[in-house]
Amino acid sequence: MKVRKVVVFLLSFILIMSLSVTAFAAEVDPGVLNAEKFGIWTIVPPLVAIVLAFITKNVIISLFIGALAGCFMLQICGMNVFEGFVQAFLDLIQRILNSLADPWNAGIILQVLAIGGVISLVGKMGGARAIAEALAKRAKTPRSAQLVTWFLGLLVFFDDYANSLIVGPIMRPVADKLKISRERLAFIIDATAAPIAGLAIISTWIGLEVGLIKDSFTQIGMSVDAFGVFLETIPFRFYNILILAFVVITTIMLRDFGPMRKAESNARKGINEVVEAENEEEMMVKEGVKLSIWNAIIPIGTLILSALASFYYSGYSSIMLGENTALIELLNNSPFSFSSIQQAFSAADASTALFQSAILASIVAIGMAVWKKIFTVTEAVDAWIDGMKGLLITGVILLLAWSLSSVIKDLGTAKYLVTLLSDTIPAFLLPSIIFILGAIISFATGTAYGTMGILMPLAIPLGYSVSSDMGYVIVCTSEVLTGAIFGDHCSPISDTTILSSMGAGCNHIEHVRTQMWYAIFVAIVTVVFGYIPAGFGVPVYIILPIAIVILIVLIRLIGKPVEIKENI
Repeated sequence: MKVRKVVVFLLSFILIMSLSVTAFAAEVDPGVLNAEKFGIWTIVPPLVAIVLAFITKNVIISLFIGALAGCFMLQICGMNVFEGFVQAFLDLIQRILNSLADPWNAGIILQVLAIGGVISLVGKMGGARAIAEALAKRAKTPRSAQLVTWFLGLLVFFDDYANSLIVGPIMRPVADKLKISRERLAFIIDATAAPIAGLAIISTWIGLEVGLIKDSFTQIGMSVDAFGVFLETIPFRFYNILILAFVVITTIMLRDFGPMRKAESNARKGINEVVEAENEEEMMVKEGVKLSIWNAIIPIGTLILSALASFYYSGYSSIMLGENTALIELLNNSPFSFSSIQQAFSAADASTALFQSAILASIVAIGMAVWKKIFTVTEAVDAWIDGMKGLLITGVILLLAWSLSSVIKDLGTAKYLVTLLSDTIPAFLLPSIIFILGAIISFATGTAYGTMGILMPLAIPLGYSVSSDMGYVIVCTSEVLTGAIFGDHCSPISDTTILSSMGAGCNHIEHVRTQMWYAIFVAIVTVVFGYIPAGFGVPVYIILPIAIVILIVLIRLIGKPVEIKENI
């Protein structure tokens, strides 16, 4: 209730204040000048948000204050403190409005809300409960339930947001029944969201990744097959691969360490009631409804299949309206070839496509509820809206996170960090340095996308200047893509981290606190047994098996069995 009151207050306040704020004139990006002007002080806003998030355990207030601190730094020059604070507040309000006005951001929020409505309907129609009971027959132990969750995460490969919002609510009842902690569930979801979407050759990430690769090679005067380079980087995405392996290894061994082990031990003892009670209403089944897995399979299947179709149609339309004659000819001659599908997905507007699919799935779910006489039309729409209400907080958090990101960009935080850490570096260490730099920027800014956009134009020319060997440049390219995801996993202001905790019904700060130790552990193995050997030119077919064996050995030595009362 306290959180909802805070949300209502902030929304009302923002709406009132926005009436008095005029649109700002277009400005030149001040990031470079501010990076030189503020220096190390550019890290204050993300640092304030991150520290407050851990202290207060309230991510909304933390993001708001962090963004306000950044706006204050930008506005204080030449003003007294009071006037600077007023202007900073108005600046923040405008940034929130600008974030909401961005079509991509609006599409993300709308699809999150719409998917929440679908999940609510699926739950109240008994579909989620039916699937949970069906999966529970196979997932009879904590081990098998976690493996099923991991496998479902692999299936929803095409988008990290959709992964978090689909897998979490479906597996939550199973996890609760088998006394798996919400923290562990959120970790598995997060570990199979961005890492899978980043690796998938057809996903909402690939357009950004391939585009950045192509532009960065153009800077050094090379014309390359950007998609081919992308494919060559996949074996070198050590963090993505190892975090997926880590989930499986710790699940099979049933060994945990750090805060996660405590969370798992508490869950096995039944200390999970408070979180469960907060989310219980969402999955309540209407009295008298006959449970059927089709009440979940049809709406969620519609969501997934229509999302894939929407991605293709969006990209197809974009290419056909463009000026790239080679791509137009490719789609005309073989519209459903692998290459055509890949190019269409690369050109798709993922935000719009996901919203379209979420609305279609909502219509199907409402239609099913009425056709099967579970609800009247009014009751079905009310159930759909109830599901959206539960994700209102997510929308507020995303808006504040995007606003903080815009403040960080204007302050030049990332540019400062790049300048600070990208001095003369030994060739064998450059891959590791790029990975760590990507992690720092992603952690501080809360965005893997933004980090890739910042670092890729630096990493490829820098790697090429150190060594013109294409294999070495590909290793450097892969580190941008994986370092950004590692930092994103650790950051409490990351949108994917936020959605993973929401999807699992887990306290957000507890999710970050328990996951961070695992992410750092895997990252250390990634650097020591992955990128440093790769920097020396060790073949990937030697690096990966050894790194996985090292993971197994270290987990066996460091991890401890979770105390349980039943046979596993």
